[in-house]
Amino acid sequence: MWNGILNIYKENGYTSHDVVAKLRGIVKQKKIGHTGTLDPDAEGVLPVCLGKATKLCDMLTDRSKTYETVLLLGKTTDTQDISGTIIEEKETGYLTEERVRSCIEGYIGDYEQLPPMYSAVKINGKKLYELARQGIEVERKKRAVTIHHIYIQEISLPRVRMQVHCSKGTYIRTLCHDIGESLGCGGCMESLLRTQSGCFHLQDSLKLEEIAEVYAKSSFAKVLLPVDSVFEELKEVCICREYEALAHNGNAFSVKCIQKKIHCQQDEQVRVYDMDQRFIGIFRYNAGKREFRVEKMFLDRED
Repeated sequence: MWNGILNIYKENGYTSHDVVAKLRGIVKQKKIGHTGTLDPDAEGVLPVCLGKATKLCDMLTDRSKTYETVLLLGKTTDTQDISGTIIEEKETGYLTEERVRSCIEGYIGDYEQLPPMYSAVKINGKKLYELARQGIEVERKKRAVTIHHIYIQEISLPRVRMQVHCSKGTYIRTLCHDIGESLGCGGCMESLLRTQSGCFHLQDSLKLEEIAEVYAKSSFAKVLLPVDSVFEELKEVCICREYEALAHNGNAFSVKCIQKKIHCQQDEQVRVYDMDQRFIGIFRYNAGKREFRVEKMFLDRED
């Protein structure tokens, strides 16, 4: 079984589920999962986890993301993007670049975002898009999201091309919709490209066709990133041979058990290895007890 992460370039027309299904056919393996949905019309970075790396899916979903998008002002749609049904059109001739820029920049920081009906958010066990397709709209609660930065690349009204760096759970089409509402003319998302998701970047991503070619040439291991590669920003801890069983079994171990002493803050995460440099998992430091406690195991007992 293959274990690791692929940086996939999701192309227009594919759902995230489609990508996983096609990969299963390419590598002949069922245990595969993606790390955050991209709409069918969206393109760009989609990290996909194989084998043991599927334990990473929730951790990678939590990381910040960067998008390039085109906001189309003057049109409001039921899906908040250009693929939806237009429900209202308004003039945009009164808008100025200065007004548009000021409004957009006002969204930088924390703001409450209402999840769109056409989304995978679940309410009472039902995905919102399933209800939306039945013509049912339900009450949703706003969720706190963070827009770390918006770089306006071009304003050619009624279109604005911009780069958005944001927290997990942010809907860019909802951001476009909200900006349009604030400007009084409505707006929707015309295009979306995810250029970064955590430590994965667009320039390193591969299309499914390229993955298939690499696999056919028996070079798949060269593009499959190891599980611990996504934790490079964390300090490395190597446990001494006589205490390895503690970490292998997911037990806590004290600072006296590690090979090289390091300074850690309370609740700081570290990546733990054994003396054979096998990646065991992510542990969190308890300063009061001066010990490391397991957070996520990646080494199986049979390894």
